[in-house]
Amino acid sequence: MQAVVFDKPYRFIPPHRGRFWPRLVGLWLPRYLDRYHGIEHVECRGMGPLRGSLDAGHGILLAPNHCRPCDPMVLGMLCRELNQPFFIMASAHLFLKEGLLPWLLPRVGAFSVYREGMDRQALKMAIDILAGASRPLVIFPEGAISRTNDRLNNLQEGVAFIARSAARQRSQRNPPGTVVVHPVAIRYRFQGDLAASLAPVLDDIERRLSWQPQPHLPLLERIYKLGFALLCLKEMEYFGQPQTGDVNERLSKLIDQLLVPLEKEWLGAQREPGVIARVKKLRMAILPDLVGGEVSEDERARRWRQLADVYLAQQLSNYPPDYIRDNPSPERLLETVERFEEDLTDRTHVHRPIHVVIEVGPAIEVGPARERGAAADPLTEKIRGELIAMLARSQAK
Repeated sequence: MQAVVFDKPYRFIPPHRGRFWPRLVGLWLPRYLDRYHGIEHVECRGMGPLRGSLDAGHGILLAPNHCRPCDPMVLGMLCRELNQPFFIMASAHLFLKEGLLPWLLPRVGAFSVYREGMDRQALKMAIDILAGASRPLVIFPEGAISRTNDRLNNLQEGVAFIARSAARQRSQRNPPGTVVVHPVAIRYRFQGDLAASLAPVLDDIERRLSWQPQPHLPLLERIYKLGFALLCLKEMEYFGQPQTGDVNERLSKLIDQLLVPLEKEWLGAQREPGVIARVKKLRMAILPDLVGGEVSEDERARRWRQLADVYLAQQLSNYPPDYIRDNPSPERLLETVERFEEDLTDRTHVHRPIHVVIEVGPAIEVGPARERGAAADPLTEKIRGELIAMLARSQAK
């Protein structure tokens, strides 16, 4: 399990506002993306509307899809193209990692947000940035990495709340310009020899299962076979035996086996729509006493086991059953194997070369009040619709 939650007291970390570090890091960024993520070229499209929003003095919120851990760094190439640094809302756990990252993040414009609670300082910072229109603000509305470039998770409504709150502040000040949201579609294209790149990873996973490596199998069949084996292992762990039914039913059943007992214990059986929202709600309930140090060692160990189950449920939700069946593209096969490897080892190999296209969508103007009567947030739905359309277009090209 990756360290995405922590039991230390949270301290808000604001961004630095200088331009020296963003510019310096921008010079180093292409080499970093190549070395650590296999990204050899980044292409930016649809810059005209975004430049127009900058020239008009709008408060700009950029809302990208979030399918890979390197998405924030990839957006740094958009900063280079615009010659304009961004502010970015980043998960608080990133500021607790070892090494250079916690020191560097604020200097390139990132500020922390505590996803397991109500982080009023982060919300205020985001609203003030947008209302002041000093720089574009980046928020990933999915709230978690999907690992699926062709599928968008449910969007969290915090983005719409922040945008409307900033629009309300801005309307009171009556400056030129307004608040706008630009959806941003990030598309990754693998341009190498897929079978050769994946072979050592598949060999390693098969050995971990005590299998002999099976390079004689066609690549798609090999990936399917591993996927079923890994699913059966988890079903053995949580049900005592492999389950029946199609993969969609089995994944859904396993996710509920992980989450429903915890929802009964911690939330009185309340259930949020979507796995990401369910996971977030459970973490918000389980973590506070751990942070406060108010539990025994046995209880602490029990809650960490529960958090591991919650993490597993979120990871399982990133395996759409029909993802490679409907369209076994090189990118989808690569993403699937990367998920296998990450779930087993908490790391992934670098596969290259990868070409990235960043497409900026037209501005969506934000009013200060939410439209009444709609079941879903209209602004959230509009952002989602634009992102889905842009990703579909980029998939076809």
